[in-house]
Amino acid sequence: MRCATRLFGERPYPEVSTSDIAAEAGIARGLLNHYFGTKRDLYLEVVRRMVTVPAVDPSLLKGSLRHRVDDGVTWFLDAVAVHGETFAAVTGAGGIGADPEIEAILDEADDAAARRVLEVVGLDPDDERQRALIRAFGGLGKAAVREWQRGGVLDRDDVHKLLSRTLLTIVRDILPD
Repeated sequence: MRCATRLFGERPYPEVSTSDIAAEAGIARGLLNHYFGTKRDLYLEVVRRMVTVPAVDPSLLKGSLRHRVDDGVTWFLDAVAVHGETFAAVTGAGGIGADPEIEAILDEADDAAARRVLEVVGLDPDDERQRALIRAFGGLGKAAVREWQRGGVLDRDDVHKLLSRTLLTIVRDILPD
């Protein structure tokens, strides 16, 4: 899985073969197919793992709103930094075009992430309007991470400042409406 994650982050989907992944992992291609099925099945699992935000760490639920937002953005950027290139690749849907299965995975992950953000800032994760606004914020987050990971112009501090200040503005000025 680690090899597939890295290779799909370095090269577009069509340019990665199961033979490449197996060779990189030091295993026979048949073993890879046995555990993961097809290249597509493996790719879908990589996408799912890259975009699924884990449960909220209880420590993120303490302190002032500014503190929770700052810690939450730091937590997100720490998680993304581990496989930044792959996160950038799969959230940009690069390499395979419009794909209903990928879109379903991304939609499910976006909604779960919105719920977690709302939980961190102390709002109602079941409120559809709030989730929609936070999903829109999530689009900014993905674009900012791609700029950081691939563009080289924005650094992590730039992205942290952009996301934390924007989220504070959304929570203070837009969601109360």
